[in-house]
Amino acid sequence: MTLQYTQEQREYIRMVQEFADETLTPAVVSKYDRSGQCPVGLFKPAFEMGLHMLEIPEEYGGAGLPYATTAMIFSKLAEYDAGYAITLVSTFVALRSVMLAGSPEQARRFADIVEPGAFAAFALSEPDAGTDAGSVKASAIRDGDDYILNGEKTFITNGSIADVYVGIFRTADAGNKGLSAFMIERSREGISVGAHEDKMGLRLSDTCTVNFDHVRVPVADRLGEEGAGFKVAMNSLNLSRAFVSTLAAGIMQRALDESVAYARLRKQFKEPIIRFEAVQEMLADMAIALETSQVLIHNTMTMMDEGNLVRKEGAITKTYVTDALQRVVSDAVQVFGGYGVSKEYPVEKLMRDSKVFQIFEGTNQIQRVTIANELNKEYADREAGR
Repeated sequence: MTLQYTQEQREYIRMVQEFADETLTPAVVSKYDRSGQCPVGLFKPAFEMGLHMLEIPEEYGGAGLPYATTAMIFSKLAEYDAGYAITLVSTFVALRSVMLAGSPEQARRFADIVEPGAFAAFALSEPDAGTDAGSVKASAIRDGDDYILNGEKTFITNGSIADVYVGIFRTADAGNKGLSAFMIERSREGISVGAHEDKMGLRLSDTCTVNFDHVRVPVADRLGEEGAGFKVAMNSLNLSRAFVSTLAAGIMQRALDESVAYARLRKQFKEPIIRFEAVQEMLADMAIALETSQVLIHNTMTMMDEGNLVRKEGAITKTYVTDALQRVVSDAVQVFGGYGVSKEYPVEKLMRDSKVFQIFEGTNQIQRVTIANELNKEYADREAGR
């Protein structure tokens, strides 16, 4: 491995591997992948281990691990099932959003809800507002000491199982500056959820529509100032898009492991196919993609640990890694040949799980726009001597 792990990191990875070997067996994962159900009960041992609170500071009930270590842990978990891993990631991304945008009191309340063993969700996307976050239409109208929330949020990870949401709503007709962020407890009257999306991949994760019908929340549950919601959303995406890259690396590792093992056993013309140059080239390219992705992720996580918002770096990481993922899983299927498209073999599922990584947390097309815009700003600053 290119990355050099500390002893502590090795211990955490070993712990997660032992947990996953026992909990996320191939039979269990296959069962829920076929049904498309989120196995809520299967998360109980993960909660008991605190896997949903790994990088949350100790004062909020977390383990206080750095992002760099947390990334390694979730990459390992994603080798077993990325849908399971993203369910946990979504919870602490929501909590981290409250810590970044809200007050310490709000962060404590949020942590008190999820720390004992509960899910959280980040609710931004709408039928007409995905990549264009500034087009959010769901409204929050001030009514005395409360806001009244109305609107529909779509493709919400953990949508039907969350006990608390971070939601972005429109408080003024002022484009991006008219959005505000709120902490919303599921117990509030007027919240309902739609049917679970019957997805191509990540079928162990819960994805659904969440409807807000005259949901009353106190002003005290607004995160930051009114009009700061777009900034909250973008900062949350900077965080989450870097983290989903760690899951993509886990899928790549699994694809490589399965492909090498198969190529060593599968024989054609009385030779293991790993001795064929065409297969060797594919395996080598898979290994190159994985190694470079891991280094890029680690660098971005280190920057986040140092307090950087990684707007450009997170976009680069997400784009590079998730594009590389598509090539890796496609080559894995190719190595397996006809068996690669059979559900009896693991790489078929890896390919289904992978495609959405180029889409969620901001499409890779919009990531390239972000990167170019950041470059334009950087070069303009250079010219201005700033």
